[in-house]
Amino acid sequence: MARIVVIGAGMGAMAAAARLAVAGHRVTVFERAETYGGSVGRFERDGFVFDTGPGLLHLPAVWRDLFVKTGKEPLESRVELVQVDPASRHLFADGTDVALPNASRAGVVAALDAALGAGSGERWGEFLVRARDAWDRSRRPLLEEPLPADPSRFGRDPYPAVKGGLLRRPARTLAEVGRRELRDARLAALLESHALAYGFDPATVPASAAVLPYMEQTFGSWYVRGGIRALADAVHERCLARRVEFVFGAEVTDVRIKDGRAVGVELADGRCVEADHVVAGSPVPALYRDHVLGWDSREDWPRYQESVRTGRVTVCLALRGAREDGAAHRTVVHSTDRADELAALGAGRLCERPTVVVLRPGDERLLPDGEHEAVTVTATVPAGDSSSSENLWGEGAAGAMGAEAFADRMLEAAAAAVPGLRERLLWREVRTPVDTFRETGAHQVPGPALAGARGELLPAANSSPVPGLYFAGGWSHPGGGLAHSGMSGALVAGLIVEGADFRGSQ
Repeated sequence: MARIVVIGAGMGAMAAAARLAVAGHRVTVFERAETYGGSVGRFERDGFVFDTGPGLLHLPAVWRDLFVKTGKEPLESRVELVQVDPASRHLFADGTDVALPNASRAGVVAALDAALGAGSGERWGEFLVRARDAWDRSRRPLLEEPLPADPSRFGRDPYPAVKGGLLRRPARTLAEVGRRELRDARLAALLESHALAYGFDPATVPASAAVLPYMEQTFGSWYVRGGIRALADAVHERCLARRVEFVFGAEVTDVRIKDGRAVGVELADGRCVEADHVVAGSPVPALYRDHVLGWDSREDWPRYQESVRTGRVTVCLALRGAREDGAAHRTVVHSTDRADELAALGAGRLCERPTVVVLRPGDERLLPDGEHEAVTVTATVPAGDSSSSENLWGEGAAGAMGAEAFADRMLEAAAAAVPGLRERLLWREVRTPVDTFRETGAHQVPGPALAGARGELLPAANSSPVPGLYFAGGWSHPGGGLAHSGMSGALVAGLIVEGADFRGSQ
């Protein structure tokens, strides 16, 4: 039985902890905050409850596998999963309104043809076929296996070229896929919104990001009754049932290294805790910044750390009046100025007309009573480092650069999706990348690993350069998002339990 210390109680870290405990190891989790879940947080006030991280679950199979492997019982015995239908509603700049059914390619094609014109659905369907090719080529090696010592093969983009005609040269970016293959500004905006939701700039992210809409439309979108935070509650409870020890309010300040191997951690209160293995679930950039790994300059960092430049603004809205019948759970209100939005993201400034995602769960567990509604509105924004984030989002920022001013613009967009929003508003809570940093240690929100782009979107490998030190969670392979962080926990547990012979999750 090995002694294992886990740094941080995020979702990937807890997934690793539960699996390692089941394998017979003694696992202790040290978390600097007073709660678990990492970015899967919750905000409560006056009987209203809001998810402050992800609002929907994709690829629930990842978490079903965790519960089966750590207790031989289904995930559904611990949380109530609801398939969201329609999966999303989209309001485009020209006033077009389309609702896309959940996990139904034929239904999506028909809905797009009806709303955008004949042929629109067919072009989207043909795009999804190419996206499936990219998914099939990269799924197993990129998501379910440890990152190899030489990951250069992932520097090549798996998204295929269009066969025949003048488009034989593969598209280089997702924005180029939209222009060349979809040939409709609304379809292009639909495609780009999937990249924005994960914090990617469509103008620079490789065409392989096509797997993001494919994944969602193939495996569906799910809601956890009581909010996604209920999933974090269930994973924490599973860890406790497997005798994982949690120590909250305990900040790890260093990883102890002896004879070139990780042998424990040092805490802010001066204590030293010995361990046979250390699993770092905290943001990898924080470890680099604190010189834990001995890399003293940004040139030494994996390129992924520098490529993640975006964060999120989330506005929690407490509304009087019940949610109307038939309201969509998720509505994407697209920017009326896509060019400026993407230019602003690339330049590190705030745009005037952001694309916003409006979540209206209609879940009585989130409300003081049936005469109110809890709504969250999110937008992808530049995050910056500590100094620039404080300047961009701090209380002293003036005019359009202020958080409240940007929230005003978000609500102006969201009003298209929520009838009478302004008149119904009781209060709002604005959360920025500064809040993300306070709760997770990073201003940015990492996205999933993607092939292409010369390997710049590959997170840190789960096995660190220091023997005995492993990485789990959104900043490590295979990247951010609920599903991917859960995969990282499975990979770390496999590497520790099976060692060098481990070939990936089954």
